[in-house]
Amino acid sequence: MAEKSLVIACGALANEIFAIKSMNDWDHFDVQCLDAKLHNHPSLITPKLKEIINSKGTDYKQILIGYADCGSSGAIDALINSDTRLERLAGPHCFSFFLGETNFDRLSEQTPGTFWLTDFLVRHFDSMVIKNLGLDRHPELRDVYFSNYTNLIYLSQRHEESLIKAAEMCAKRLELSFQHIHTGFGAFEQALMIKEIAKS
Repeated sequence: MAEKSLVIACGALANEIFAIKSMNDWDHFDVQCLDAKLHNHPSLITPKLKEIINSKGTDYKQILIGYADCGSSGAIDALINSDTRLERLAGPHCFSFFLGETNFDRLSEQTPGTFWLTDFLVRHFDSMVIKNLGLDRHPELRDVYFSNYTNLIYLSQRHEESLIKAAEMCAKRLELSFQHIHTGFGAFEQALMIKEIAKS
């Protein structure tokens, strides 16, 4: 069995994972990322995870699933429970584990009707939001999709002025008020740190 752990993560977290590895000079885990567009089809996430576990995970004693529930309706948890080597990030989605579940729940209660963005979603806003929802072809659909939204909160992992400005533009395009909260890497870095401690 390999001494390293395996991290199988959403492609939306790839930049964060490799940034964490570089900043901490960690080499105690290998990384396999799945296509971020799987979020558009949550039922396909767990089968893809199984494929990677079966093809690449047999040599690892520990495997961290870099997903929250992510709309899988418990399917990822069922997979976790089937193999003692597996664990996933806590929470329903990446917004909650970047911000922390308690803070996310509090903010959600204080600001209902919030549309959330991360660094990845800001960088890929046109493809993941505008084009995926057809707003590039039918901008009038904005009122259909976002009629119950009032504000946009950008949770930043890297504090970059260019991304903050881009996130503000995202809010303007959706006609939502804007708020920025810098979270850093949140619970994801802590989870990878635990892997490092466990290995040592």
